[in-house]
Amino acid sequence: MSKLISLTELPRHFFNGMTIMSGGFMGIGTPEKIVQAILESEIHDIHLICSDTAQVHNGVGPLIVQNRVKKISASHIGTNPETGKKMISGEIEVELIPQGTFAERIRAGGAGLGGILTPTGVGTVVEQGKQKIEIDGTTYLLERPLTADIAILKADIADENGNLIYNGAARNFNPLMALAAKTVIVQADKIVKAGTLDPNQVMTPAMLVDYLIPSY
Repeated sequence: MSKLISLTELPRHFFNGMTIMSGGFMGIGTPEKIVQAILESEIHDIHLICSDTAQVHNGVGPLIVQNRVKKISASHIGTNPETGKKMISGEIEVELIPQGTFAERIRAGGAGLGGILTPTGVGTVVEQGKQKIEIDGTTYLLERPLTADIAILKADIADENGNLIYNGAARNFNPLMALAAKTVIVQADKIVKAGTLDPNQVMTPAMLVDYLIPSY
């Protein structure tokens, strides 16, 4: 069954205070049409989970610039000066997460785990407020899973059922986020008939995808 929907149908999935995972790195793998639909819906107080906040003009950057985000969980924010300014002024809460830990927390959310144990961040500001567990003489931090109301992803190719193939760096976080959100909405550069894709090339299976939006 086709999962194609139009951009006009997207706003019914958005609400104030929601948590949104956005795939991609520096805008690569970020679905710009869906980001624009979020902006046009005028929702606010978003908790945004993303590897980075891109730049002011691409990726999830416009969500920061237009004051739609209340909290960010990310690995770095340095490429978008607006994020830093809003963090310093107190307009946005920023949770900085080491990138490996970031990926594993999302994976844990998708797998239904209670968290992960990692030595990364022990003895640094990363450990503040977190439970420490010692195993065989090594101290670990208990890092809680990350989940979201919606994951917005960008695929290179999708079939009408929602099987996805990503291009390059878009594969970094998108497959993990597809597991960790209640609803998964994908923008695809190319959409083909069901049964066209080689199953061995599929990176996210159709069962994880709720809706498809074409890039064209």
